[in-house]
Amino acid sequence: VQLQASGGGLVQPGGSLRLSCVASGFSLDDHGIGWFRQAPGKEREAVSSIAASDGSTYLSNAVRGRFTISRDIARNTVYLQMNSLKPDDTAVYYCAAAPVLGLATEAHYYTIWGLGTQVTVSS
Repeated sequence: VQLQASGGGLVQPGGSLRLSCVASGFSLDDHGIGWFRQAPGKEREAVSSIAASDGSTYLSNAVRGRFTISRDIARNTVYLQMNSLKPDDTAVYYCAAAPVLGLATEAHYYTIWGLGTQVTVSS
């Protein structure tokens, strides 16, 4: 049972990245997936999540309008499309899985965590 996040990198302000989170050992049919991020010296924050039951989504105020979360159940993969990136988006991004059907927006619901992928937005 694990999650593998990838797709991070260095990008200029205004640029885009797409993060991927591949789940193995369990299904997206019964686990919601969330993206969290943690910048140096700051607390971890929830960025986005997608519900297992119906694919409904949550985006934090900080990223709404710029980020999009989606999933491919056949590939057991969740994506985070990040557009119009800002230096404040710089952080390690983690994906996590919650064994709940509804939309989970808080970290305590998540029981499986992947290793993070670094996103750096800088000119």
